[in-house]
Amino acid sequence: MKRRLFVVLAAAALAQASDAPLYVFDDWAGIDKLTIEQRTEITKETGYAGIFYSTLKNIPELLAAHKDRGLKVLGVYTGMNVSDAKPGYDPLLPEAIRQLKGTGALVAFTVNGKAANGDDLAVPVIREVAAMAAEAGLQVALYPHYGFYMARIEDALRLCQKAARRNVGIVFNLCHWLRSGDEANMLAMLKKALPKALMVSINGADHEGDWDRLIQPLDRGSFDVKGFVHLILSLGYKGPFGLQCYNVPGDPAEHLARSMKAWRSF
Repeated sequence: MKRRLFVVLAAAALAQASDAPLYVFDDWAGIDKLTIEQRTEITKETGYAGIFYSTLKNIPELLAAHKDRGLKVLGVYTGMNVSDAKPGYDPLLPEAIRQLKGTGALVAFTVNGKAANGDDLAVPVIREVAAMAAEAGLQVALYPHYGFYMARIEDALRLCQKAARRNVGIVFNLCHWLRSGDEANMLAMLKKALPKALMVSINGADHEGDWDRLIQPLDRGSFDVKGFVHLILSLGYKGPFGLQCYNVPGDPAEHLARSMKAWRSF
């Protein structure tokens, strides 16, 4: 039944998918050994629209390298921990936001740790980050991460609603959602999540397993990522897609090119 639904929706979404740019996360294995110029050059050569970064450092250099190659910094990844004695955001974040002003980059925000009153600790921080981001014309995307305090899509939606800020939304992260074991409720969850989604991350994946099975190049894995993308587009999503590459081994120019070929085949 699920496969039949994908096939029906695929035709309606095909034209949109063929024109949609794909960004890439900066977390593939060995990226730390490459210079900023080498990373952006590989990204450009393999056909991606830009990079989503897991750092708040060297923002001016990142922006310059992207501009030189016609690429976009999709966003930066940061967060907080409700277990800290005084929970708050990274001290580097305010300057990073100022440096990103006017770029349209997302501030992806995680909430880690354990606390009985975690929502009460997290919401004021999220609102403060949202206020800084709003001054720079940026949006904050709450990023659910398996094993964190904000682990599931439901957690991100709840905190988003409590924060009640126009520039706060969520990330729908395929691998973390699969790890949560909620695949049977995919259509219902997408209908809830996509109106608030500022980014969707994808990758090749099996239906279950550890990260090496849930994060693969787009041409690998048993999960129907093509059908998943077409379903998302058919539900009206118009935001960016990012390729999750956490710890994907091998030559990045090779596996990123394979994933781009698969994306274009969608």
